[in-house]
Amino acid sequence: RDTIRRLIPGKEFEYCVALKEDIFRMIDLFFDVKRSTLLEDAGSIEDILGQLEPSEEEGAEEAEKVSEEDSAIVQLVNKMIIDAYSRNASDIHIEPRHGKNHAHIRIRIDGACQLYQTVPFTYKRAIVSRIKIMSDLDIAERRLPQDGKIKFRKYAPLDIELRVATIPTAGGNEDVVMRLLAAGEPLPLEKMAMSERNYKVFTEMIQKPYGIVLCVGPTGSGKTTTLHAALHYINKPETKIWTAEDPVEITQEGLRQVQVQPKIGFDFATAMRAFLRADPDVIMVGEMRDHETVSTGIEASLTGHLVFSTLHTNSAPETITRLLDMGMDPFNFADALLGVLAQRLVRTLCKDCKEAYHPSREEFDVLARSYAGDFDALGFKYDSDLVLYKPKGCPKCMNSGYRGRTGIHEIIVGTDDLKSLIQGRAKMEEIRQQAIKDGMTTLMQDGIRKTLVGMTDLMQVRKVCIK
Repeated sequence: RDTIRRLIPGKEFEYCVALKEDIFRMIDLFFDVKRSTLLEDAGSIEDILGQLEPSEEEGAEEAEKVSEEDSAIVQLVNKMIIDAYSRNASDIHIEPRHGKNHAHIRIRIDGACQLYQTVPFTYKRAIVSRIKIMSDLDIAERRLPQDGKIKFRKYAPLDIELRVATIPTAGGNEDVVMRLLAAGEPLPLEKMAMSERNYKVFTEMIQKPYGIVLCVGPTGSGKTTTLHAALHYINKPETKIWTAEDPVEITQEGLRQVQVQPKIGFDFATAMRAFLRADPDVIMVGEMRDHETVSTGIEASLTGHLVFSTLHTNSAPETITRLLDMGMDPFNFADALLGVLAQRLVRTLCKDCKEAYHPSREEFDVLARSYAGDFDALGFKYDSDLVLYKPKGCPKCMNSGYRGRTGIHEIIVGTDDLKSLIQGRAKMEEIRQQAIKDGMTTLMQDGIRKTLVGMTDLMQVRKVCIK
């Protein structure tokens, strides 16, 4: 109560007991109201585009001279960002076309790009220039790629940042890609959609006093979200946690978070060496990009610290062979390794419109073959009661049949048998077979399990899994 009074002085509060789910429901209700108000204030995209259509008297040449400070251009850029945020998009793509073809604006939602709007070609340069002004870039430089950042709160009542990249394209055009970095709270680890086995071994792993834990996968697979969920799980007053990130996307009370600046020589390896002089218990490094960062991380984990980091690899077994190929000492690496979590994000079926159906025998056999393991142990058999789900489409999912994404995982645990293989520089397939023997479920297997319970479908799992 004292904390609330300090945060909001001069107000009287009436306190009451409420269930956790009721509190979250009210937060969601308030957030939806705030979001809808923001959308109303931004106006409709049709009205804004109506202002951009050149009149017959004006002509295309005059329209092309429109300023990046023109009110309609300002409104359009603000509107596209607000709409992208409201639809939970991760990226916005501005794509001018050749000649007098309209420019395309696409947004990426749940990992898939979709067309948001087309804009008359006469305004493509004004839109790009407006975004450059917002991100403090050189509007006169059109020949070289540039990158910057937009603090959108300066332009609208929405507290988000956007990472901006401009790339010169054919015909004297420039593409712009903006990634939305919504400052957020960490997700609870129990909401990461891990299987019972994966959740158990991962929570045991991250509570060890020292060692190294790696979270791997391609860009945009949720690695940072998972690591912050892990840090949130172990974040206690008695634990000192340092993080080096680029950028800091998720903030947590109790963590000492550092934004690295590679342009001035303050990279991940430099940050980690600084942390080792700052009495850490836990260190999280955004990415192991080079030999120096990896070797420093292994050294830190062998001297009594718990180290978390990420790597861009396709699977958990591949991660081990990749690090050995980078020149890591196999004995030190084996001693330090607690485990590797590989993950992907797969589109989930819309809960409001997914359609139950009875699969054909052939479809069931494809699932069983794709599982490539003890499929019978899952307890699913082909009979008249078997039900799977497929996408249908409704207004809530914009008729795509999918809404949101969920994680699929595979976890290698640093068992004694696995460490012996690492010390002997075993091949990836040997490491994979040992991990399966130790209980690892592959990414494909975890995805098929989620297909069988109606969370997703095999097509989406295959899109993100190699095999």
